[in-house]
Amino acid sequence: MENIDIVVFISYCIVILSIGLYVSRDKKGSGKSAEDYFLAGKSLPWWAIGASLIAANISAEQFVAMNGSGFALGLAIATYEWMAAVTLLVVGKFFLPIYIEKKIYTIPEFVKKRYSKNLKTILAVFWISLFVFVNLTTVMYLGGKAMDTIFGNGDGSLITISIIGLSLFALTYSVWGGLSAVAWTDVVQVIILVLGGILMTGIALTYVTPGGGIMEGLTHVYNTVPERFSMILDKGEIITPDGRDAYFDLPGIAVLIGGMWIANTYYWGFNQYIIQRTFAAKSLEEAQKGIAFAAFLKLIIPIFVVLPGIIAYVINLDPSTGELVKPFLKVLSLKMERF
Repeated sequence: MENIDIVVFISYCIVILSIGLYVSRDKKGSGKSAEDYFLAGKSLPWWAIGASLIAANISAEQFVAMNGSGFALGLAIATYEWMAAVTLLVVGKFFLPIYIEKKIYTIPEFVKKRYSKNLKTILAVFWISLFVFVNLTTVMYLGGKAMDTIFGNGDGSLITISIIGLSLFALTYSVWGGLSAVAWTDVVQVIILVLGGILMTGIALTYVTPGGGIMEGLTHVYNTVPERFSMILDKGEIITPDGRDAYFDLPGIAVLIGGMWIANTYYWGFNQYIIQRTFAAKSLEEAQKGIAFAAFLKLIIPIFVVLPGIIAYVINLDPSTGELVKPFLKVLSLKMERF
């Protein structure tokens, strides 16, 4: 890494930490109530809610896995994002009014009111186990792997220390400040992720053609691999780098009407990690506007979490595995430095 890269990274960490600690401070003359800690005092505006929803959704595994899927499956993997936009609107219209009316802090609390205390306990234990041993470990590992690639040689020697560092960094402000600190730092991080992601895609499109140019690059990518822009896959249409039929990963229209909407409804409507952001809204209307904003952002997310993977496929037209995206990322890093 160049010195400027290190300065930018450290500055970013300082800004995020400063914002988190600033909003974490206690109100003058009083401590934090449960509502302050878990629901940010029910004070979040719609744009902060929308940004926080997306920040909770997008992390290291999203950038790595979705671009890897774009490399292997093409634009069809973006159906997850666009289906999520529709699901968010459904959640905002039908589910959210019930949650807000019940004045709940958590989904298990809602389950207790609707069903029983035993079911609430089972659900809470299941979700905590899922988040700790599956979600969190995946996110931290891929974040550590990214740090190892950026600051090291990509040989895995820095993964452990990176995971520890990332964990301590997040804990510093999130445990102290609660949802308020998390939400407001999310706003900053979403701005950086979206703008940085779009910039990355623009640079990649410029790089992929000899003459340069974003639109020229997009045209070149589409003309080179038009099948990678299919949204509904047919059998045999795309063969993944490891020789499998991509149809069995995303089985055409069947995956949309037969299962994806169920997973999306759970994720956006019943997932405590996600839906808690909406509980912190000033009002139901503010929460619904926040969900609508998040739905809009989901529409543009494939630009930087799927399209770069397709560009990488064009650059590596004879790949043996999805891992061959790595040389592309090194080239992209070089282009970023030159930019």
